[in-house]
Amino acid sequence: METLIDFIIHIDAHLISIVNTFGNWSYLILFAIVFVETGAVILPFLPGDSLLFAASALAANPKYNLSFSVFFILFLIACIAGDSLNFLIGQKVGKTLSSHSLFGKLIDKKSLARSEQFFEKHGAPAIILARYMPIIRTFAPFVAAGSGFAYHSFIRFSLMGCISWVLICTLCGYFFGNLPFVQDHFSVIILAIIVVTLIPAVVGLIRS
Repeated sequence: METLIDFIIHIDAHLISIVNTFGNWSYLILFAIVFVETGAVILPFLPGDSLLFAASALAANPKYNLSFSVFFILFLIACIAGDSLNFLIGQKVGKTLSSHSLFGKLIDKKSLARSEQFFEKHGAPAIILARYMPIIRTFAPFVAAGSGFAYHSFIRFSLMGCISWVLICTLCGYFFGNLPFVQDHFSVIILAIIVVTLIPAVVGLIRS
């Protein structure tokens, strides 16, 4: 867990290390992280917003020879595909697995309950709103499927959430990630992003 926290807080340094070590394979590695964060119901703690921001900041820096367009497309595909896989898991085997199997033991039951409350309160728009909320976005497709939501309706809201989320996070990283002030306080900026995105979930928890 300490390694994960360090990776998130100092994500800029770790991404630079990944790029220097793996070169173009870095695209696939970062794609996998974003995909798994949403697609694997048991891994809601992987970085999302901060990773998109930091990766786009690197893409804006010519010395790393990275393509912003490739990042944008891969992150968007990872986001949409992850949501769809998560929904499929919830639709096919969600209730059974979360209650009885080893898979169920790996799920954060408290986070799942908060996500269910969030979905019940906001309905279909919760699929879009959850995309901006760490942890809850991992469970939103799972909960939507378990609630009997039709996939054709779910994917429509998922597309709106994914496109807007990837667009905002990557453009912010691309245009602001290399400003001297941001570079000098990158870890603080990342923590601020995490805190801001967690506020709605914390407020909801306090109210409940």
